[in-house]
Amino acid sequence: RPEKNERRFYRMEIRRDLFGQAMLVRRWGRIGTSGRERLDPHPDISAALNALADLARAKRRRGYRDV
Repeated sequence: RPEKNERRFYRMEIRRDLFGQAMLVRRWGRIGTSGRERLDPHPDISAALNALADLARAKRRRGYRDV
């Protein structure tokens, strides 16, 4: 919402950690900052993809857009 000086980002990706576990990496914050990061472990890639899809749907409902 630029009219309220709220310029934010939300980024998600899936990575494997050193032990081969699927991690959903989420980074968010105000544009121009490094933001915050959260790592969510999942037992496999398909579980991480399902979690990413659910979160993406929720973020789109809140006004975030795909870039």
